[in-house]
Amino acid sequence: MEKLTYGLIGCGRIAPNHITAALNNEDALEVVALCDPVREHAEKILSFVPEEKRASIRLYEDYRDMLRDGAPALVAIAAESGKHAAIGLDCLEAGCNVIIEKPIALSMDDARALVRMAKEKNVKLCVSHQNRFNKAVQKIRSAVEEGRFGRMLHGTAHILWNRGEEYYAQAPWRGTWAQDGGCLMNQCIHNIDLLRWMMGDEVSEVMAYTDRLRHDYIQAEDLGLALVRFQNGSYGVIEGTTNVYPRNLEETLYLFGENGTVKAGGKSVNIIESWDFRDGKDDSAYVREHFGENPPNVYGFGHTPLYRDMIEAIRDERPPYVDGEAGLRALELVLAIYQSAASGKPVSLPLAQCASTDFTGRFDR
Repeated sequence: MEKLTYGLIGCGRIAPNHITAALNNEDALEVVALCDPVREHAEKILSFVPEEKRASIRLYEDYRDMLRDGAPALVAIAAESGKHAAIGLDCLEAGCNVIIEKPIALSMDDARALVRMAKEKNVKLCVSHQNRFNKAVQKIRSAVEEGRFGRMLHGTAHILWNRGEEYYAQAPWRGTWAQDGGCLMNQCIHNIDLLRWMMGDEVSEVMAYTDRLRHDYIQAEDLGLALVRFQNGSYGVIEGTTNVYPRNLEETLYLFGENGTVKAGGKSVNIIESWDFRDGKDDSAYVREHFGENPPNVYGFGHTPLYRDMIEAIRDERPPYVDGEAGLRALELVLAIYQSAASGKPVSLPLAQCASTDFTGRFDR
């Protein structure tokens, strides 16, 4: 079967994971373009490609030139978060299938526009919530879908990480309301996505606090605490921060049902630490031993299977496993937390209109 042409837009911190995922699917993808306003960034990502294949890859400083030269069948967008929507809409308009690095956008209007455009152009839109493909997460999801938890009672997502001034200095857009948001939007949205997905997806109300306690050189929050009430009567707790001394501590997901208890932890929700079900269908020790991974960093191993799924979705004409609607729901929950924290009141979902820039100046002292 003919390979799909592939282009990557944005060659920063997360780009190595995307180009590696593309190369790991080289039976189905042909890398044809790398785009970044700073040419040296694109050249660095080009170095990940085997030398004999580099000559056929074009480097661009403006992704629109790439689209004019011949839009690739599949484009991944790993630029600044605040640019995801504009770039994504241009690529969808050009007929590209699109993978957008999380978050899908920074406003509800933009996220809905992306989902709508993909449908209008009959192309696929995937959001890179790659932790859904973790072996541990897939095992937990199978238990959810099989109804093994029974009635869900509550779940908790803890993201206890460290980010210092050096991290933010690497890219001035980080921590800004217009291009990024704070720890919840950037670092914590993966686990927030997992919590919402596992607990039934439909949220009725959120109550939250956010603050900027240590990072006075950024605009947005470095701590977020939220209570979530789901439509099915279950509850969620979210604790996210980049203030943990001296390094990342953990990212954990707890799920508590009337017939089951699960804890997933590790660097990126990649190992199962507790597995107990009333039905006794499987051995807890076996599950803990065989459904874990030890990735070298918090990004995990999920990008490669996410790409494989997207390729199959394009060829089979089905929705990708993590579609635009999934990305929209994760964004919506983060924005609802921001809105509740800013207003001091509970916020009901669905959200009509809300954007990260609505909170500009929130922590100005």
